[in-house]
Formats: sequence, C-alpha cells, structure tokens
Amino acid sequence: MVQLPASGPYTLSRVRLHGSLTSGLPATADADGLILADLGVADGKIASVAPHDASAPVAFDLAGRIVLPCFVDCHTHLDKGHIWPRTPNPDGTFMGALVSAGEDRAARWSAEDVSRRMDFALRSAYSHGTKAIRTHIDSVAPQEEISWPVFEEMRERWAGRIALQASCLTGIEAARDKAWFAALARRVAAAGGVLGTVTYMLPDLEELLDFVFSLAIEHGLDLDFHADETDDVAAVSLRKIAEAALWNNFQGKILVGHCCALARQPDREVLDTLDKVAKAGLSVVSLPMCNLYLQDRRQDATTPRWRGVTLLHEMKAREIAVAVASDNTRDPFYAYGDLDMLEVYRMATRILHLDHPVADWPRAVAATPAEIMRLDGAGTLAVGQPADFVVFRGRSFTELLSRPESDRVVVRDGTAIRREIPDYSELDDLMGA
Repeated sequence: MVQLPASGPYTLSRVRLHGSLTSGLPATADADGLILADLGVADGKIASVAPHDASAPVAFDLAGRIVLPCFVDCHTHLDKGHIWPRTPNPDGTFMGALVSAGEDRAARWSAEDVSRRMDFALRSAYSHGTKAIRTHIDSVAPQEEISWPVFEEMRERWAGRIALQASCLTGIEAARDKAWFAALARRVAAAGGVLGTVTYMLPDLEELLDFVFSLAIEHGLDLDFHADETDDVAAVSLRKIAEAALWNNFQGKILVGHCCALARQPDREVLDTLDKVAKAGLSVVSLPMCNLYLQDRRQDATTPRWRGVTLLHEMKAREIAVAVASDNTRDPFYAYGDLDMLEVYRMATRILHLDHPVADWPRAVAATPAEIMRLDGAGTLAVGQPADFVVFRGRSFTELLSRPESDRVVVRDGTAIRREIPDYSELDDLMGA
C-alpha cells in the first residue's frame, strides 16, 4: 500500500473520489459515480480537490485507488459491546437477546466494565476509519447513574479522534413514570445527549409519545427512536412517531432505527407511513447486519424468508434521509461485528441492493449520518475541511467490496494513523476467562 509522508504538504495523484461525497469537483464520473482526481493536503486540512491533471508532477501516485471520507456511524450500542463470551444469546432470537442482555446488565455493568468495553470498541472503530459515533446508552434504573458518567468521560478521552454522541435507551413504557422520565431527560440534556426510547404498539403509545416530545421540546433535545424491530405487520410505531412529530410541530431532528415491520405491510399502509415520515422530516437508519441476524430466525429448523431490513429505496425516493449503521457488536443482539463501517456498507449493498446503480448510496455511511448528527462537514471531502479520509486498494466498487481491505490507510488531520486493532484477550478478565 502507498506510504504517505509523516508531515508537510502533499498531493495524492490519481485517486478515485465519489462525487456524492466530494464538494466542488467538476468532472465526469464513471458508472459508479467515481471521479479520477488529485487530492492536496496541507496543515492537516484538504488544500485542493481537482480533476486529475496528467501534466502535473506526481509525488504520490495512487493509481486509481478509492479514497473515501472517514465514516460516521449513527446507531451503535457501545455499552453492550463484547459481552458475548460471558453472555451469549441462547437461541439467536430477539427475545433471547433481550433476556440475556438484561441479565448481563443487572449483574455485570459496573463503571469499569462499561468503560473498558467501550474503549475497546472505540479503538476498533478508530482503526477502521470511523470519526464519529452515536451510541445508545441503556438507561433502565439504576444503570443510567453508572453509564452516563462513563460516556461523558469517554467522550472527553476520545475528543479529537472520535466525536461521540449518546442517546438514552429505555422502553417507552418507562415514560409512564413521568417524574422519573423527566429526570432522565434532564440528565440527558446535562450531558448534551439525545432523548431516545424503544417504541411498541402500546394502548397509550400516542400519549407516551406526546410526553417524550414535550420533554424534547422543553430541553431542546433531538430524538432517536428504536421502532418496529419485528415482523409483526400490526407494528406501525414509525407512523405514530411521524404523526406525533407533526401534531407537536417538532423542529428538532428525529432519527428512527430498524423499522423492520414496514417491509411486511400492505402497500397502502406503507405509502401512508412513508408520506407522513417525509412530511415530518424524519430520518431512518437501517441496521442490516443485526436485523439479518435476529429477524425471522426460526426455531423449527426452517430457513428464514426475509431479510429484516426496511424500505430504504422507497424512503430515499421520497427524499427521506437514510443511513446504515453498525448497531450491536459481539453481544446477544448480534454475535459478530467490529464497528467497521466498510463491512456495514458492504453488507448493506448486498442485503439492500445498494448498487446497479451505486448512485449516491455511499452517503449513507458518511455525509447523511453526519447531517443527522449535526456534524457540519463530516463525511465529505472539501477544501478547508480536516484531511480525514481512508485510502483503499480497491479501484472500483466491485474491488472495494470484494475484500476486507485490512491494509487500508486511515488518515486523520493529514497524517496516517498507526492502526492498532485491539486483541480480544484484553477483555478476558471481564469475561471470566
């Protein structure tokens, strides 16, 4: 792989940049949206982005390799990560995951335990090329008193490497205890976080949503929901969230994750939901790896019949902002994963058919989640922005997505980082090994 200079200005010649992630690059793209370009770096920032000039002196010739901006991962669970060795999912089902994770949280989630596992996960993500992450924080009492201070400390420790955001996570039924949930909202606001819940089709769902929205408005918080992570065609909480946003005239950002049931519903209901989601300005994130693992898992030795993902193509056609993200890693909700957003994009492309054409789908792991997270300029390559990007061997998307790209070069502030992916043995003492 190409060796970049340790310091000083430099230009990467003959790189392939994706038009949807590169600002101000007037050039003809290939069928995948890639443009042959020269990328200049100086003082830790992008100094120039221009179509390749064959007559210019060549210092670092990348021979057409793809360069993408560093990734943005807008839906993770850093507090759950890597507990699989001590608490696996007994049967791979969603209910098995809920029970196992809940038991592990109650028994093992001390501040030290959460902190060490979060730091392990962040080191992995950083080495793979991610520069911003939103994590959900299990906030079932009394865990919120343990995990939120850990998050705040971790955010400070990782500042300048990974921008961290957090959203509280409880079932929306917790909002029935208005005093406790209002206190949680105040705690989230004090931490500069995002207000979040898991929605279900409860008899009082609309009332509970109204209360959650009222707290978000009171404290100036954005919202982040888990919704309809099921194959139940009667699960329409995505639509209920959109309706609540409209009747509350909510002006903040709302991200809704999963929305699996939408893919199972009749067209008339789907169209009604999507129209309301678009009108309300909601954003949606699909978690293709986790939902492929959990959804439609059968206990009768038969094969699953659907993919567990939501209708991203139909959403995008309505100009709904859509993203894909990592979700869980090595915990009862997903036995695998390493917060590698290239893997997420590779799997999303295969599962959701984000190809033929590639179009601007690369935005789903970079620019779009950055916008959802209010991270101005992240996830793009533009003059004046920090020189944060990843250099791959692949010269086309079929090359990029066919291999792990384990030798990728991650550049932060113009300098290639030393990629040190942590060894699982570091956590052995937490696992009882």
